[in-house]
Amino acid sequence: MALMTVRDIDVKGKRVFVRVDFNVPLENGKITDDTRIRAALPTIQYIVDNGGVAVCASHLGRPKGKRNDEFSLTPCAERLEQLLGKKVAFASDCIGEAVQKLVASQEPGSVVLLENLRFYAEEEKNDMGFAAELAKLGDVYVNDAFGTAHRAHASTRGMADLMAVKVGGFLMQKEVDIMGKALANPDRPFVAIIGGAKVSDKITVIENLLPKVDWLIIGGGMANTFLAAKGYATGKSLVESEKVETAKVLLEKSNGKILLPSDLIVASEFKADAEHKVVSADAIPEGWMALDIGPETAKAFGNAIKDAMTVVWNGPMGVFEMPAFARGTFAVAQAMADSEGCTIVGGGDSVAAVEAADLADKMTHVSTGGGASLEFLEGRELPGVSCLATKE
Repeated sequence: MALMTVRDIDVKGKRVFVRVDFNVPLENGKITDDTRIRAALPTIQYIVDNGGVAVCASHLGRPKGKRNDEFSLTPCAERLEQLLGKKVAFASDCIGEAVQKLVASQEPGSVVLLENLRFYAEEEKNDMGFAAELAKLGDVYVNDAFGTAHRAHASTRGMADLMAVKVGGFLMQKEVDIMGKALANPDRPFVAIIGGAKVSDKITVIENLLPKVDWLIIGGGMANTFLAAKGYATGKSLVESEKVETAKVLLEKSNGKILLPSDLIVASEFKADAEHKVVSADAIPEGWMALDIGPETAKAFGNAIKDAMTVVWNGPMGVFEMPAFARGTFAVAQAMADSEGCTIVGGGDSVAAVEAADLADKMTHVSTGGGASLEFLEGRELPGVSCLATKE
């Protein structure tokens, strides 16, 4: 799918409603990571440089449909102003007459940031009345918030349905183009790495990827369920017993494409300083639990990644938040960083892992959308993308 973007429309003299993703982490009212704000800059800057008024809107946190100053976007307005090097008009609300007057008073090249959309419960309910109020603030609609594209909310779907011109921003285009190519027409060999705690969270992803990939690497807690499906003892490891049969079926129909751990780092208990050791994947001692892939597995996974021309990663190999159990995840991150192929990190904990390993800048693409990237990998339609105009 080739999205039309803000570059394909005339923004001069127009109010351009831009759905951005400024859902940034805050501590004591201070932004601790401004990655998402920086990611939106190219789209905002393009609108400003071409004589439009950028009316930016976002959610932040979970205020549960009520005004809560803890979740105000004021810090985002201040940071955006610093990054752009120009004044950002901050609206104390996101709908209403006062906001409309503020937007109408802006000169071409101005930037407005609206207050948190989720101060209204109608946002997440995709209430069309609320969507219509938002639509009054723009002549054209741009969605640059891939991180919320899997949600049909008033600002991501409802108002787009009300507006004649609706296109993607540059970040949205990048996400859809890179991940879309990886799934539809990847350079081969194509390797997918799936980790995390639960098989149930990733079954649809595995089913969608299996026919497409050359190798499917499975690590993390979810690997235990596959090891159990092979008849291995798993000690006190996390195993979804109700998914063992599903794992068995997936292994049978994988034609040998699924790579599982051959050794593991096991611990006596779930603690950062717990006693731990390396064991064969088929020899987890009773009462012990697998918390990371072992060194031989890390080497084997690394070799598969090294030979690949497209690698997609979603989910860590172990409890990487604890240093003793981070080696496997960091080894995968390093193998991807060393790869000459296209390397895509698909959101969520994987992004946190490559950032913890200080390797994010070595990846071809680090997705800004955890849930959205997961649903994209599942092959599902994203409501915030499907409503946007595409090129013939």
